[in-house]
Amino acid sequence: MCVFCEIAKGNIPSTKVYEDDMILAFKDLNPQAPVHVLVIPKEHIDCANDITADNSEYVKRIFEKIPEIAKSQGIESYRLINNCGEDAGQTVKHLHFHILGGVKMEEGLL
Repeated sequence: MCVFCEIAKGNIPSTKVYEDDMILAFKDLNPQAPVHVLVIPKEHIDCANDITADNSEYVKRIFEKIPEIAKSQGIESYRLINNCGEDAGQTVKHLHFHILGGVKMEEGLL
């Protein structure tokens, strides 16, 4: 089982900032910004390439809740990142979105 599935099941501790029956948001262990939260579906989906009509409700819920999650962390301006595949930098094969904020972001690859 993947590490994010284990976190979603509560088998691996995390610093949760939001949770409901479909999604979980928690602080990244290696933050790249003052605010760095990961948002995952509780159902295992490998990456964006694997979103289907059968599981897209999880992605819908994530995008509905992202503004609320960001605001709960004291930010209204943020960068949202999703990596799909190894070459893109996806290190955990479980769909996830990074919410980054709390600092002025410069333009670049991220």
